[in-house]
Amino acid sequence: MATATRRATSLRPGQFKHLLRVASVTGRMPERDVMLLWVTHTTGVRVTELALLEVADVLYPSGAIRPEVYLRAEITKGCRARNIHLTHAKCIAAIEAWIAVRRERSWGISSEAEYRGLRPDSRLVMTHKGQAFELAFKHRMLDSGPEVYRACDALQQTITRLYKQAGVKGCSSHSGRRTLAARVLAATGDVDTVQAILGHQCLDHSKPYLTVDQETIRRAYELAL
Repeated sequence: MATATRRATSLRPGQFKHLLRVASVTGRMPERDVMLLWVTHTTGVRVTELALLEVADVLYPSGAIRPEVYLRAEITKGCRARNIHLTHAKCIAAIEAWIAVRRERSWGISSEAEYRGLRPDSRLVMTHKGQAFELAFKHRMLDSGPEVYRACDALQQTITRLYKQAGVKGCSSHSGRRTLAARVLAATGDVDTVQAILGHQCLDHSKPYLTVDQETIRRAYELAL
């Protein structure tokens, strides 16, 4: 008998606020941790994609944050390039706070003035030691045969820890994507938009993310009837 796949929980607004409050006052790197939560909950980026983002992907040479970030094919799942959007004011503020920490600690610093003095090829996200997160080679079996891929287990564990320390149950590093998918679906009713945001080639891959809460269902009945 097949075992059902356990899906990451999506968060309610109050849970997310609590999660941010706890992350901001615990751990060795609260600025980085708060940034991780905002970016994963507002862009739909995968954790391994986030681990591979470089400073030049997120900043213009002038140092301004790019409103639209191009995820290169070589860092995305399935090698399918796409864009993510940094439009949420609090997400942008969290990135700014993290950049300030990096500059203060001289992590990935360049001798040039561009990119706010950071090395453009340095990873945006770093460990508490100021180093890039390492990726592990993984194996999985697909219908088409075995596949070898890379995943950032260490960053996944870091983000999962943030949920655990806040006491938010059933969450994992995928909860940000799942929460964003649910909110976009509730706001727009457009499954194609959700699919594009998540970077899925097939709609079937997006379906597990399309949770709709009871309040959304109730409003849908009211509008329809």
